[in-house]
Amino acid sequence: MTLEELWKLFPIFLTEHKSYWADWYNEEVNSLKCILPKDTEYCHIGSTAIKGIMAKPIIDIIIATNTQSQLREIADLLNTNGYIIMSSSKNRISLNKGYTEHGFAEKVFHLHIRLKGDTDEIYFRDYLNAHAEVAKEYEELKLQLWKKYEYNRDTYTNSKTKFVSKYTQLAKREI
Repeated sequence: MTLEELWKLFPIFLTEHKSYWADWYNEEVNSLKCILPKDTEYCHIGSTAIKGIMAKPIIDIIIATNTQSQLREIADLLNTNGYIIMSSSKNRISLNKGYTEHGFAEKVFHLHIRLKGDTDEIYFRDYLNAHAEVAKEYEELKLQLWKKYEYNRDTYTNSKTKFVSKYTQLAKREI
């Protein structure tokens, strides 16, 4: 499949915030704890972790570990347990679960394996949860970009970068 065909099968769509997203996160982490090293850390990130705003119904989870060798070890364990490696670099590996040949499954997960400390998304999440007015600004931005980039996930994500960076840096200064 071409990238364009994939984007048509898996378009961007936003939905009202669902309280059960936290349950989906907890259920998935409990499953992950059965297969991953004990010292692995987990964190719910992304818009499904921000109360009261619309989000793509995809649960983003950071999996933080101590060493680069553990990054690969964790990715391999996840890959043999139903996750698909989507991208990989020296210090980051991303995996997905819930993408089928017919479109999205009921539950979709994006896992972001990182070294501990490489977790700026947590600052952004916490800032928006503490500042409802900024969270609503973020929601408005996402709504503006949604239909414009419904079939272009990369441009949709890149178009939010300036906003995310601004409030991530502000959050870090407030600590």
